[in-house]
Amino acid sequence: MNVVVIVTDSLRADHTGYMNSAGGGPPAGKVAKSLRDRHGGPWSLAAQTPNLDRLAGEGTVFEHYYPEGLPTLPVRTAWWTGLWTFPVHGWRPFQLSDVLLAEVLWDKGYTSALVADTYHLHKPVYGAGRGFDTVVWIRGQEYDPWIVDAEVDLDASPHHRLRGDESDEHWRPLFEQYLRNATTLRREPDYYVARTVTAAIEWLEHMTQRQKDRLFLWVDCFDPHEAWDPPEPYWSMYKPDGYAGAEITDPVPGPVQGYMTPDEVERTRTLYAGEVTLVDKWVGRLLDRMRELGLYDNTLIIHVSDHGEPFGEHGIIRKAMALNYEELVRSPLAIRHPQGIGAGTRVSALVQSVDLMPTILDFLGLPLTLEQQYRAPARDLFPQDMIAATKSVELEGRSLLPLMAGRQRRIRDFAYIGHYGRSWTIRSHEWSFHMFLRPGERRLYNLRDDPGEQHDVLQDHQPVARELELELRRLVDVVRRQRGVVE
Repeated sequence: MNVVVIVTDSLRADHTGYMNSAGGGPPAGKVAKSLRDRHGGPWSLAAQTPNLDRLAGEGTVFEHYYPEGLPTLPVRTAWWTGLWTFPVHGWRPFQLSDVLLAEVLWDKGYTSALVADTYHLHKPVYGAGRGFDTVVWIRGQEYDPWIVDAEVDLDASPHHRLRGDESDEHWRPLFEQYLRNATTLRREPDYYVARTVTAAIEWLEHMTQRQKDRLFLWVDCFDPHEAWDPPEPYWSMYKPDGYAGAEITDPVPGPVQGYMTPDEVERTRTLYAGEVTLVDKWVGRLLDRMRELGLYDNTLIIHVSDHGEPFGEHGIIRKAMALNYEELVRSPLAIRHPQGIGAGTRVSALVQSVDLMPTILDFLGLPLTLEQQYRAPARDLFPQDMIAATKSVELEGRSLLPLMAGRQRRIRDFAYIGHYGRSWTIRSHEWSFHMFLRPGERRLYNLRDDPGEQHDVLQDHQPVARELELELRRLVDVVRRQRGVVE
């Protein structure tokens, strides 16, 4: 059996056809609700994602999947370690003490590859390629210092807008780097998702000349992360009729008010939706090639995102603040089992990023208690692969296979989410409780009445808030004790 994980970064659940209750996306050129109507509940624009929808229809859709630690690197740490992050650390390189998924599979005879354009993983010292036999980095996304000699004029760009304040000093050079990288984007195959998928296909084509079993491929697509600059026809696919205003592809993160009009935010959101559909097309290319290579029906295929993206629902655009609201934290997750387990089903249980690694190991019949071995030469002794030290690691996530098989209805009562040192959130199907560690504010929302989390009801339901805070603190305390962290 094989495992293929397809990550599409920053993909909101409500912009993916299979995550919407109605299913599928709207016709091209038609948009759903305006942002101006958001206070009546969560608005959505389910972009056209037919390839992801087909994959999800053949597998299990997890309707309430949430990351635990945010943003990019903490999510991947949870994916690759099966351990909680937000109570004990934030964005950081992988540690020597981490037992990573790829390392576990390397030691069990799997041939693996990481193909990624998520440039944060490529930064020096991060160690994201550890354990993979092959690593392919696709350069150029966002502010990756890739193209360094192209002449650009940010002030002439119609798709960028600085805020005219002290933040300009930070964002001007980043936007200029983006523009330099974008000089390579002349046709659709030049775009990063296309290059990433093409490289993944090339690895599969090469590997299947000698084996079609015990393969592990992780395809980490940074799109539809900003900047939202898809080529045609995706640029115009969801453009509101008659719109003639600014088209901001890479807004400065922060408050919307005074920076972008509601119509401008709406247009930027439709550019994002166009990029979602572009990503879906290239994911479809990968899935089609897997079918042609005879891999599709003996492979566990997982589609997942790390988080969503704010578009003004709570007054900000992009991930400008540690606000763990629905638009940021609810993400798509679909798993297709090669033996048809869970095919065509939808699971409403609360599941999280720490559950991904246990699910993969469970599928492969590997234990969820890991034995980490450090091998090195012993003094005056050969051969060199002597076990010098060992450590046992108990995964903190849970396998999702029992949910897929219908043997369990739930694996936890709450979802726990956080930005390390900034905000903690606990969610059930009925409530979401938010703790802002600086300056110590609390908020409570009734998700059945207010799924868009617009009306704080903490004053009316203080016993509920106290119990949720207690439960949240219990989890944090347990994780910290297990890691030996005192804060």
